[in-house]
Amino acid sequence: MSSLLKYKHLLSDVKELEIISMGEGTTPLVRSKHIGPALGMDHLYFKLESLNPTGSYKDRFAALAISGLLHRQASFCLATSSGNTGASLAAYAALAGMPCHIVVVDGAPPGKLAQMQAYGAKLWMVKEFGIDEKVTTEVFTGLQNLAASYAMPVQISAFRYSPFGMQGVQTIAYEIAEELSQIQHVFVPAGGGGLTLAVARGFAVWNRGNNTFIHPKVHCVQPEGNNTIAGALRTGEHRARSIKSSTTRISGLQVPSVIDGDEVIAACRKHGGNGFLVSDAEVQSLQKQLAREEGIFCEPAAAVALAGCINAVQNNECKSDEAVVCLITGHGFKDQKAGEKLVEDNPLRHIADLKELNKSFHEAY
Repeated sequence: MSSLLKYKHLLSDVKELEIISMGEGTTPLVRSKHIGPALGMDHLYFKLESLNPTGSYKDRFAALAISGLLHRQASFCLATSSGNTGASLAAYAALAGMPCHIVVVDGAPPGKLAQMQAYGAKLWMVKEFGIDEKVTTEVFTGLQNLAASYAMPVQISAFRYSPFGMQGVQTIAYEIAEELSQIQHVFVPAGGGGLTLAVARGFAVWNRGNNTFIHPKVHCVQPEGNNTIAGALRTGEHRARSIKSSTTRISGLQVPSVIDGDEVIAACRKHGGNGFLVSDAEVQSLQKQLAREEGIFCEPAAAVALAGCINAVQNNECKSDEAVVCLITGHGFKDQKAGEKLVEDNPLRHIADLKELNKSFHEAY
């Protein structure tokens, strides 16, 4: 069953809403087989959001967002995306029979763009959008005004712009809380901070209805090249800070604007969460490690959460007996270039015949 249907009673303004669903949510929570034990962590878990219908957690957002547009009889969906949001909205819009128009960030991975186009979405790529803070803000504002002229909201996966749809993302927290009631830490990758805020708010909602549940520490993890929230959270500041340009190469987390950052800082700090900054090199290494040791092929942004967790363990901010969850936000097929780098040390071997194959095996074993 779709998480949106299962937890409909915890969502606002959806009683009369018919939810367009492809079975999003209800994703596996799996215990680490190798990485956790090597870190001395007995209870490290991965939440496999990569197993949603289009390959990322954004399906939870898109299902509710498109359902809301249908309810208000919108004639089309207008959105921005760095990749996953666009793929999700395009898929659910196709299911709803609704045209979908997406302004994508400059340099979005071709695999993500192709996925949007496969669902029939019309795409526009604006130069420096998602990289330069000024351009990004101008595009957001312009699209808001354009959408308002059609009496509907622009779809951006952030509470600042699309609070209704972002409720769907809160169901991640509901699932974790229901399955792992003694959870102490959750590590979340962040660009604009919407996912981190959704998880924190989701646990707060769950806590209100379950007095025995203890709200876990929700940690915000960002690449060093997009330090808008995590650094401020760690140093005790109350406001996030925009940056002139994002320098990280981690697709999906290149968001130089603050967006949900201020609210993320407040929500994380309230229950002891912290900020973690990680390098692109760390992330790329862990993407390979997740694939080789855990059988989890994820996009680079998904490995950001694990990088933050490892930093916390090394800094003694996580205890070995505590239950920890890292969100695996998207599938590895989303970013083909990053995937190609993972296999540079494992090339395809061309052989002449079965005789050569047998010889190769005997040499190896």
